[in-house]
Amino acid sequence: MNDDRRRFLKQAGLAAGVAVGAGWASLAPSNWPLSLRDPDGERGKPGRRSLVLPKNGYAVEASSLLPHLGVSRGVDVDLLVKAAVGAIGGIGRFVQPRDVVLIKPNVAFERAAALGATTNPDVLAALIRLVRSAGASEVRVADNPIESPESCFARSGIRTAAIEAGARVFTPHPSDFSVLETPGATHIARWPFFWRPFVGVTKVIGVAPVKDHNLCRASMTTKNWYGLLGGRRNQFHQDIHGIIADLALMLRPTFVVLDGTRVLFRSGPTGGSLADVKLGGTLVASTDSLAADAYGWSELLERRDEALPAYFAKSAERGLGITDWKTLRVKEEQVA
Repeated sequence: MNDDRRRFLKQAGLAAGVAVGAGWASLAPSNWPLSLRDPDGERGKPGRRSLVLPKNGYAVEASSLLPHLGVSRGVDVDLLVKAAVGAIGGIGRFVQPRDVVLIKPNVAFERAAALGATTNPDVLAALIRLVRSAGASEVRVADNPIESPESCFARSGIRTAAIEAGARVFTPHPSDFSVLETPGATHIARWPFFWRPFVGVTKVIGVAPVKDHNLCRASMTTKNWYGLLGGRRNQFHQDIHGIIADLALMLRPTFVVLDGTRVLFRSGPTGGSLADVKLGGTLVASTDSLAADAYGWSELLERRDEALPAYFAKSAERGLGITDWKTLRVKEEQVA
C-alpha cells in the first residue's frame, strides 16, 4: 500500500470518528450532564460512575408549627387538592417560581380510572394546576408502568389530563434509565432508575391511589416509587416489604398526596371490577409518606383492627417517617 493511500485511509477514519461523535452529541439533550450521556451503550455496568439523588432528597424544611397531615373531604377535586395542601402550609411552602417540578402518579396498569387501580386523572390535573399557580417553570409527569406505558397512560386518562393541565409527560424508553446509588438500601443499593425526567428537577411530588395489594396488603404513596425502577424489578416481590422500605429510603419527596377519591378495597393492585371500588371523597397531603399511608390504612381502607403491613415498621426503623398518625397534628377540611 503506497503512502498516499495510507494517508487517505487514516484521514477517512478520523473523519468518521468525528462524525459519529458529533452524531451522539446531537442526540443527547444539551442540558444533560455528561454522566447522563451514553455514547458507547455501556451505562450501568460495573465500574462506571453511578448517579445519586440530592443528599436530603427533595424535601423542604420541616415545620414545628404546621400540621403533619392535611385531610380534605368533598366532591370538588380542585377544592380538595387546595384544601389538603393548604392545611400543611399551602403550595407556596413547597413550590417557588422557576422550580422544575416532577409529579409521580401511579399509572401501573391499563385500567380505566373508575376502577381505582391508578391515580385519579382529575386529582392529577388539579395538582398540576396548583403547582403551576405557584410559578413553577415546568411540570413533568412520569411513571414506568408494569403494563404497556403508552396504553396505561392513555386508558387511565393520565396522559390527556396531564397535557391539558399544562404538564409534560415522560413515558419510559431504554435510554432513559441510569444506575442510581441508594446507600443503605437492601435491594437497590445500585439499580436502574427512570432518570431522564429528573434531569434539572428541583421538587418531586407523589400522588397515589389507596388500594388493596395481594402481596404487601396495601399500595399507597410509599409503594408508588416502585414505578421509578427499571430492570427486572419483579424479583423484589420475594421481599415486598423490604423493597418498599428501600423505596422510602431512595426517594424523599417534597410532599405526597394520597388519593382517596376512590378506594380499591379488594382485588388489588390491578382491580377490574367496579364492585371492588368505593367512593372515598378524601385526599391526604403530607411531607411524611408513612404517616399519610398509615392514615389511609386505617381510615380509607378501614383496616383499623389489623396491624400495619411490615414495611411500615421497616421504614420507620430507618427514621423515614412516623407510623402512628394519631400522635401527629392533623388538620381536616370539609369542602364542597
